[in-house]
Amino acid sequence: MNSVITEPLSTPSSLKWVNSFARLGPDFYTELQPSPLPSPYWVSRNSVLARELGLDPNWFESPAALELFTGNRVAIGSQPLASVYSGHQFGQWAGQLGDGRAILLGEMDAANGPLEIQLKGAGATPYSRMGDGRAVLRSSIREYLCSEAMHGLGIPTTRALCVTGSDAKVRREEIETAAVVTRTSPSFIRFGHFEHFSYSDQHEQLKTLADYVIDRFYPACRDTAQPYASLLQAVSERTAHLMAAWQAVGFCHGVMNTDNMSILGLTVDYGPFQFLDAFDPGHICNHSDPQGRYAYNKQPNIAYWNLFCLGQALLPLMDTQDQALAALESYKTVFPQALEGRMRAKLGLPDARPEDKALIENTFKLLAADKVDYSIFWRRLNHFNSPQGLEAVRDLFLDRPAFDAWSLQYSERITPVDIGLKTDLMLKNNPKYVLRNHLGEQAIRAAKLNDFSEVDTLLAVLQAPFDEHPGRDGLAGFPPDWAASIEISCSS
Repeated sequence: MNSVITEPLSTPSSLKWVNSFARLGPDFYTELQPSPLPSPYWVSRNSVLARELGLDPNWFESPAALELFTGNRVAIGSQPLASVYSGHQFGQWAGQLGDGRAILLGEMDAANGPLEIQLKGAGATPYSRMGDGRAVLRSSIREYLCSEAMHGLGIPTTRALCVTGSDAKVRREEIETAAVVTRTSPSFIRFGHFEHFSYSDQHEQLKTLADYVIDRFYPACRDTAQPYASLLQAVSERTAHLMAAWQAVGFCHGVMNTDNMSILGLTVDYGPFQFLDAFDPGHICNHSDPQGRYAYNKQPNIAYWNLFCLGQALLPLMDTQDQALAALESYKTVFPQALEGRMRAKLGLPDARPEDKALIENTFKLLAADKVDYSIFWRRLNHFNSPQGLEAVRDLFLDRPAFDAWSLQYSERITPVDIGLKTDLMLKNNPKYVLRNHLGEQAIRAAKLNDFSEVDTLLAVLQAPFDEHPGRDGLAGFPPDWAASIEISCSS
């Protein structure tokens, strides 16, 4: 660890700490202080989230806030800690893991319920496994922007309050500079937390953790005959809805290990993620995944595999294995229904019909055959009913006869649909802006030169991705040729 934290920091009365996770006891975490960084500076502040949290704007821009969210000072009333968990990584049991570069400050008593405040990159912990516990500027910016982009898209996610930077050097593939991203979530508990106590035969702690999650986040499960099986079912269904949202928007997570899966069905841990450019069902966004375990089209099955691991971890709390298997079955029903519902909305179909499944499948096949730009196709499809709009969509395809055949099938389906209703539905489900890799890369390159304006511009656009944002059309265009050479790995 680096230099010692000075005296505790007083924070506004709106920033009240409740620290319920800390009350679980020392088996669940290690108390520690963040490691200060020299001469910190603001990279970007999420004023939208700060307002939602009720933070005083003047304080949020103050040197005291900068010190707190860099980890240079600790707030009075907070209880910094790093939690322990285990997990499966790339399909293999990895044993004990834990918060290797994340430190939970505590929970803020926010308007919509307590939110955990966590610093990512605030120094080494007992779970860093020979790492330095630091985050670098590029990865911090990517997580900051993408978590807010996902929130803007209506996809469950952790969120980021701010990024601070320092000129302190950090060694990765090359020498980079340090940064800290402040993350918020109702909880950062993962599947791996349950695996840790189950695999180490700490069944009392496993029950304590499960009871905490049920009582705090899934209270309806408590009133059932089998509360722990009900918990598994509830998590399975939330995860199914999350996977449907990812697939519909063309999001690739890149590293769906069990320690990166939220017990609340949130998108968590933004590392080698990517929003699809050209539609390729087998696209691999993680340069560290040469076998393609976490390819785009494999994500739904991987989520089920991870849920199966969670079910195994919860078995000591259940009477029979059949209870766990029955709870997992809901995923197989909920995911396809949720995905079909989201794709119908993207197609502008307010009601469900038997032929919709075939239309959706044919749409995916059509896009894959010509590797059509995924986001631009859906946004242009909003205007399919006009001659100009139809041609704009048709221009995306090389195989015009294949498109014309699909177009006929689609036209027959939407003929009885109210055009105004259809267009409104599509505009709310087909974003104009997503965080493409090249946009993030451009913002990062500018930030490395101490120009953070592109980070703030992207943040503002991604917080409202369905709006037009006049003058920002360049952020919604085709990726440049060099974008295909961007490689994102687990170290990102």
